[in-house]
Amino acid sequence: MSVGNNYAQDKKILSPELQIKIAVQAAPSEFRDGAKVYGYDQSGEFVTLREGSNGYICLAPDDKMSVYYAYCYPESLEPLMARGRELIAQGKRKERDKIREQEFKEGKLPMPQTPSTLYGYWGAAKDVNPETGEIKDAKRRYVIYVPFARAADLGLSNQHNNLGMPWLMDEGTYKAHIMITPPLERHQH
Repeated sequence: MSVGNNYAQDKKILSPELQIKIAVQAAPSEFRDGAKVYGYDQSGEFVTLREGSNGYICLAPDDKMSVYYAYCYPESLEPLMARGRELIAQGKRKERDKIREQEFKEGKLPMPQTPSTLYGYWGAAKDVNPETGEIKDAKRRYVIYVPFARAADLGLSNQHNNLGMPWLMDEGTYKAHIMITPPLERHQH
């Protein structure tokens, strides 16, 4: 997610209202109103923009980037996600997965042991509708964590594809997950 980090360094931080509008676009519509939303205050600090009531968390995009990424997931995934953010803030992006895996093995990092879903929504910052938070030509991705799953047991490939077909990433690990990315372009069968 480091694409475009040099985008308009003097750019004004989005209003909390617009950050919330963008963030909740990642969630299924029935989860949007009650989701907790994290984003950025006017000094750029990561903060809670809105408390939640339904057990879902949405993340507003980092508006220093030219591509806005928003995510939504159940509270059960927050320890994994929060630890990832913390490690990135410490400059440990490359080591993040190895550190989290070790902490999971040591019992320091909880991870749901039943399937849980992360919803992603992203697109160009320049294409954001400030009234609705929708992004023109936005992309979506769905990630279903299925700890320790094996592709063959699920009847899935463990190879990425551009057809929008589900596939299993990080096979056999504590954070094995089914990736579903709707195709970016139309394809012929």
